[in-house]
Amino acid sequence: MLSSMTVWRAFFATLVAKQAARRNQTALLVVASPHSLEMANKGNKKRRQFSLEEKMKVVEAVDSGKRKGDVAKEFGITPSTLSTFLKDRTKFEKKVREASVGPQRKRMRSALYDDIDKAVFAWFQEIHAKNILVTGSVIRKKALNLANMLGYDNFQASVGWLNRFRDRHGIALKAVCREDTDRLMNGLGIDKVNEWHAGEIIKLIADYSPDDIFNADETGVFFQLLPQHTLAAKGDHCRGGKKAKQRLTALFCCNASGTEKMRPLIVGRSASPRCLKNIHSLPCDYRANQWAWMTRDLFNEWLMQVDARMKRAERRILLLIDNCSAHNMLPRLERIQVGYLPSNCTAVLQPLNLGIIHTMKVLYRSHLLKQILLKLSSREDQEKVDIKQAIDMIAAAWWSVKPSTVVKCWQKAGIIPMEFAECDIESAASEPDTAIEKLWHTVAIATCVPNEVNFQDFVTADDDLIISQDTDIIQGMVAGENTSEAGSEDEGEVSLPQQPKVTITEAISSVQKLRQFLSTCVDVPDAIFGQLNGIDEYLMKRVTQTLVDSKITDFLQTK
Repeated sequence: MLSSMTVWRAFFATLVAKQAARRNQTALLVVASPHSLEMANKGNKKRRQFSLEEKMKVVEAVDSGKRKGDVAKEFGITPSTLSTFLKDRTKFEKKVREASVGPQRKRMRSALYDDIDKAVFAWFQEIHAKNILVTGSVIRKKALNLANMLGYDNFQASVGWLNRFRDRHGIALKAVCREDTDRLMNGLGIDKVNEWHAGEIIKLIADYSPDDIFNADETGVFFQLLPQHTLAAKGDHCRGGKKAKQRLTALFCCNASGTEKMRPLIVGRSASPRCLKNIHSLPCDYRANQWAWMTRDLFNEWLMQVDARMKRAERRILLLIDNCSAHNMLPRLERIQVGYLPSNCTAVLQPLNLGIIHTMKVLYRSHLLKQILLKLSSREDQEKVDIKQAIDMIAAAWWSVKPSTVVKCWQKAGIIPMEFAECDIESAASEPDTAIEKLWHTVAIATCVPNEVNFQDFVTADDDLIISQDTDIIQGMVAGENTSEAGSEDEGEVSLPQQPKVTITEAISSVQKLRQFLSTCVDVPDAIFGQLNGIDEYLMKRVTQTLVDSKITDFLQTK
């Protein structure tokens, strides 16, 4: 007899075999079913996606009066899909109307940082309207700038982001953006320069003398930069944060003959710095905003002031400017004709960029070095420069730029003819003299400046500073935030001891002491004594008028 265990094993083996046979039979029935084959084919059919443009055509067909069934057959869609299009029509109509996504887009997914996306696209539309060619890297840099202004620290303008941005807005980067900027400048740039020299500039300057042709441009200045910190500042764009408190933006303007340099406009971050308390006269105009940048409002205010001066003087001038964001919405001007320099060509066409501003910075930095050397020789603690001192030194450097330097830079730009002897314009406009090099060498050793840093590095450390930005775009993105407001009164100010008020009697005494000191020196230029006489005459006129007014007042009181 078989054991009970053997019987049970045989029973389970038979049961398993029967179940397997049933599964195989069912599988054969399923495969053989025509309905199952149809369902399988329908499941494998690729789902069609429609772009916003195609959806708009479907909706327009229904709006034209066609029956929904006929429209569905015409476009090859089911009635339920047509109903979905009609239900969602307001959404994709809004997307197309606002140009927030391109009409070829098949999905309406918004960007992760939607406000950055809108700000960048608004900037791109503005640039594209001016036929300005930009590269993909420029778009990414602009996105980082705008993200910083909107308060996003973690945003990364990667290549993937750029591709998604392009797809969202239907931008053909091959037609609009050129990755090879060198080829752009060497190809189109040179052609544009030659074309401008041969045609447009001749028409612009035909009715003006060199005295009445002006160029205006802005530059950024790290006004507290010390020689030993040059490497840390080199190439810094300073888009905000703590370093915004250490920078200024200065606007300069001069004519082609070198006979007239306009009063500088300097933009800081603090509207009411402590160092300007009780100060009523400055050698420049001073304004402030949140980033210490040039804005459209500030530039237009300056333009209107210049226009009013020209009207009083019964002059008409030509003003050449670049097309940065602060310059592209100008007010109505009566006495100023504005001419825009070709885009992407200002490095070779703008006179102020060809050595004039550089010379100003050479003079400013050399003045800083002299102050540092004086502090070192007297063993005094080195104090940071405040805004008042920086303003005085920047203005002094500007007024010290020689007319010959100005003329040579205008000649280099090809705007006025070469009427002077051949000379090395580059060295005349930008190379420091031997005295400044010796001054730099002395200070560099005393302050432990790295050997690889030279004076030119110190001068050009802030050349890459952003000088204007799309604050109007950001104002539209940031609700309730007034981006034109300046920083608080004390924010970023250097804590220097308050200087006592100097009386006019003390000022006259100081001039007399200065005259006495100069009389002990050898070979003092006559111009120095002439300038001293002018200061003395101004002070004496002020004190005399004060005494006359006080005597009249006393006389009236006695009556």
